[in-house]
Amino acid sequence: MTTIPLIALVGNPNAGKSALFNALTGARQKVGNYPGVTVERHAGRMSLPDGRPIELVDLPGTYGLEPTSPDEQVTRDVLFGTQEGERFPDAMIVVVDATNLDNHLRFVLQLRELGRPMVVALNMVDMATRDGLTIDEAVLSRELGVPVVPTVAVRKRGLDALKDVLADLSTAAATPDTSVDRDIRHYQREARRIAAAATVEQPQGRAFTRAIDRIVLHPVAGPIILFALLFIMFQAVFAWSETPIGWIEGAQAWLAERAVATLPESFLRDLLVEGIIAGVGSVVVFLPQILILFFFILLLEASGYMVRAAFLMDRMMSGVGLSGRSFIPLLSSFACAIPGIMATRSVEDPRERLTTILIAPLMTCSARLPVYAVIIGAFIPARDVGGGVGLQGLVLLGLYVTGILGAMLVALVLRRSVAKGGKAGFTIEMPRYQLPLPRDLVIGLWQRAYVFLRRAGTIIMGVTVALWLLASFPQAPEGVKQSEYSVAGRIASGLEVVLAPIGFNHEMSLAVIPAMAAREVAVSALQTVYAIDAGDDEEAGAAALGQQLSSRWSLPTALAFLMWFVFAPQCLSTIAVVRRETNGWKWPLFMLGYLFALAYLAAGATFWIATAIGL
Repeated sequence: MTTIPLIALVGNPNAGKSALFNALTGARQKVGNYPGVTVERHAGRMSLPDGRPIELVDLPGTYGLEPTSPDEQVTRDVLFGTQEGERFPDAMIVVVDATNLDNHLRFVLQLRELGRPMVVALNMVDMATRDGLTIDEAVLSRELGVPVVPTVAVRKRGLDALKDVLADLSTAAATPDTSVDRDIRHYQREARRIAAAATVEQPQGRAFTRAIDRIVLHPVAGPIILFALLFIMFQAVFAWSETPIGWIEGAQAWLAERAVATLPESFLRDLLVEGIIAGVGSVVVFLPQILILFFFILLLEASGYMVRAAFLMDRMMSGVGLSGRSFIPLLSSFACAIPGIMATRSVEDPRERLTTILIAPLMTCSARLPVYAVIIGAFIPARDVGGGVGLQGLVLLGLYVTGILGAMLVALVLRRSVAKGGKAGFTIEMPRYQLPLPRDLVIGLWQRAYVFLRRAGTIIMGVTVALWLLASFPQAPEGVKQSEYSVAGRIASGLEVVLAPIGFNHEMSLAVIPAMAAREVAVSALQTVYAIDAGDDEEAGAAALGQQLSSRWSLPTALAFLMWFVFAPQCLSTIAVVRRETNGWKWPLFMLGYLFALAYLAAGATFWIATAIGL
């Protein structure tokens, strides 16, 4: 039986490997894990022009053959034929970013010395042309001594030429040469020489990039600029969202009025009005604020600034035993801790990776924004503190900063105790600056809106309906509050004994239980409970949640609730991902324990101090 040739797709991170892999294999691909590690394995089939099948494996991106992370270790082991359960590749496709040729050629030169058949896919040539960069692929091929094929993977350009070259490559079996000279300076000098020889026209944009970097990467000006950008972002979350939130609240009130006017008084009407419209609607109303936050994040990512932020954070994070490499997973955790924790696979040191996983839940994910927004809106005056700076935006920024500082403090303790170890070096590629494409921003915002609304229509609705049922039965006798007499109320009364010392009331104790399923449910839980207690009092039931909170809670109580959500453990899905990434329950349980302890102490200290000073 003839063995199908195996071609390895290799290259630096962000070179477009995955896009080329998808373009070549289409739907004929499968995803799994490499034996013994949690690094994903992408493999697929393609056909050459003469009909011969080829198996293609997309290896994790790496900057060299000296591994600094689990991902890079897998790439090295596969290329050297030492990865357990993996075939040794017969040939390689090396994907190179045409806009960053000199840096990417360094890895090409290392791979060339392995003595394996290879072809260079000069990817993103359209971006290079747009930037005024012209590369002579014939000169590049002559200098490297291997075929070079220009490609645009995302547009499926150059695929036929690439397949023609692969058909002519010799894939005769050979023993891998592992005695590769790894003097990085030698490869860098040679890469720059070859890049200069193959570059016909040099754009002026690189000088522009270097000029900006001298400012934004300055050790003093850089952090100030980063903090200013964050400050503007959180001011905008409140300043820009007021009008669209009013639209959604109006639509929510209209739906409730239509339901009451159309349906007869019944169990179904109460479920629809009090459980679904009031409960789920109280979360959906914060969609504009979430989209504004993600607009800024997408803008910074697409412009190329976010990588500079990681570089700036490396200096601060080194003080707590982490590196800038941990910044990217932690940044992802501001959207959701789940992808952030999975992104820690790129962190080279196992102890640093474990620390990053354990502190990722302290990054304020988007699910907490509705909780922050409703409490801030109810208790913090919407006034300027000077120079057009809003107090509400300042408080929101303070909550995010508190989470970050808490994460750094925990990282320092972990790196000096259970995750003790040295700090690894940090290498990252600085992309060019570019104007974000409006289409990409719109698509990114639409995807996040879809995820949020789908979550609201599934998890949040399901938990809210379940809570409404538990809070509605059994029916309380005359003169007794339904939220205290019901099944949910009795459970909350038991928990209130533990939480009362830190300022939590009965409704807050009830809200923290379903919030373990999804953070946003805390808001819908409060709205649902107050709607049930309102009963036939339509005016009280129609009152906005913020109005009800401001009339029922004290300021110290509200501040304690905010601090609880800064530190409290994430949703159950996050805990499940931590268990999978750490291969056991030891670290998820450790994470739950320390986060609950932090949340309790932080909420308690906030309540006691605020009460003592008379707030």
